[in-house]
Amino acid sequence: MSKRILIVGSLVATFLLGTAFTISNEKDKYFEIIKNIEIFTNLYKEVNTNYVDEIDPGQLMRTGLEAMVGSLDPFTNYISESDIEGYRVINEGKYHGIGTKSKKIGEYITITELYKDQPADMAGLKAGDRFISVDGQSALNRSMEEMEEIMRGFPGTTMRLVINRPGVSENINIELTRGDVDVPNVPYFGMLNEGIGYINLSIFTRNAGRNIIEAFQSLKQENPDLKGLVLDLRGNGGGLLNEAVNISNIFIPRDEVVVTTRGKVKDWDRAYKTVNQPIDTEIPLAILVDKGSASASEIVSGVMQDYDRGILIGQRTYGKGLVQNTMEVGYNARVKVTTAKYYIPSERCIQSVEYKNGEPVAIADEKRARFKTRSGRTVLDGGGVKPDILLDAATDDGIIKSLLQDDVIFNYVTEWAQDHPTIDSTDTFRFTDFASFENYLQRTNFSYQSDAEKVLKTLAEKATAEEVNLTNEITALQLKFDNAQASELNKHRDLIIRLIEKEIAGRYYYQKGKVQIGLRNDPEVNEAIRVLNNTEEYSRILGN
Repeated sequence: MSKRILIVGSLVATFLLGTAFTISNEKDKYFEIIKNIEIFTNLYKEVNTNYVDEIDPGQLMRTGLEAMVGSLDPFTNYISESDIEGYRVINEGKYHGIGTKSKKIGEYITITELYKDQPADMAGLKAGDRFISVDGQSALNRSMEEMEEIMRGFPGTTMRLVINRPGVSENINIELTRGDVDVPNVPYFGMLNEGIGYINLSIFTRNAGRNIIEAFQSLKQENPDLKGLVLDLRGNGGGLLNEAVNISNIFIPRDEVVVTTRGKVKDWDRAYKTVNQPIDTEIPLAILVDKGSASASEIVSGVMQDYDRGILIGQRTYGKGLVQNTMEVGYNARVKVTTAKYYIPSERCIQSVEYKNGEPVAIADEKRARFKTRSGRTVLDGGGVKPDILLDAATDDGIIKSLLQDDVIFNYVTEWAQDHPTIDSTDTFRFTDFASFENYLQRTNFSYQSDAEKVLKTLAEKATAEEVNLTNEITALQLKFDNAQASELNKHRDLIIRLIEKEIAGRYYYQKGKVQIGLRNDPEVNEAIRVLNNTEEYSRILGN
């Protein structure tokens, strides 16, 4: 009896000590929070009061907030009032604005793409136009964030723009009315050759699932003998989780788990299942993915892989398997906090585990945990979704990457379009003047420096600094690099023509035309057509 009392007493004591330790830890944690908030407040006040130069208090605070959340992961973000429109694009598929994509090229923000029939398009703006001023405020050397700030306004209000258009000698004055910009999430669907349908999904915004269903049903109605479908998620950075569930539900049965979320707060853990009857659980599927496919795109592609419902073709996806919740923090600002991780049906997490400069770093397969699909195929976690058919990304090659990153093709097409007010339809248009592109490269002194050339430049600088004469050797090597660059241009001639055609089509037929013409001689699309027409190979890949 005494032994039993002793054991029970020991257990109670252990429990009380553990509870006390937990409570103590919680108290210590909250004390640290209160202490550090006070330190932060005092530091902020002292710096603002005593720093030698004038300080913008709002910008200083934003820098501190962004550094704080940025130390956690790339997706936990502070969203200021000026950033709220970008947040609305993902959540609603629309925003208050003018309907363009833009980037900074040189000293000015330049329009790179317009959405059809949106305010900028209706006002006559064009891709390649540079913003000189907005409502009298100069746009010179403005960042994208600063431009969004001065262009922000309510739908129905107007702004006065001064635009510089390449090929036009004088600046152009345009009065533009802001509006609700609707971003299409299914810019194109249609038939590929040999009875294979195609649907492009550009973003997981509201009604994405319904729009995919309508596109799919339209293809089936117009093509009763449809024998395969290609779903293109390349470059799709994700969006709404419920739309990923809705799209998965089109192809898998009701009551199947699509994704579970698990985090620190166990009450928030959830399993998302399909709730509707599927549209088609039999049609062969090919899902195209690349390193730009993230989040909701990885859920859909991963679900199709885990249930052996379709084959994945392309490059490994980005690796964003984190759930963010957005909380109000006052003054119309928000903080988007990572609160959980996604787990797809095989129980693997697609989140990348290593980052460099905010980008995921590939890790070796042997370091990644192994899981099984429904039919027993081995799949891996910890770094995106690996396609069943892995193809090289041609745009990652040196000279192609340089042509795109340095906006060379974009600027060439801007100049080309000045002499071509119209083009043929995307079905018949062909770019046949490659010589003019080569001349453009010469006129603009385009130079591509490979990694090896960068090493050579460093060697030349070190040799000069150390007074070692390698002039003849370095000149000879540089000549070889110059010859290799010319041959590399010819080597990628067909791909460069494809990229030029896509850019041209976007100028005249918007996002739809860009997608449509890009299907021509697309390696991933051609591979999808081949496999979907080979029943035996398709079944073998899926482990059937």
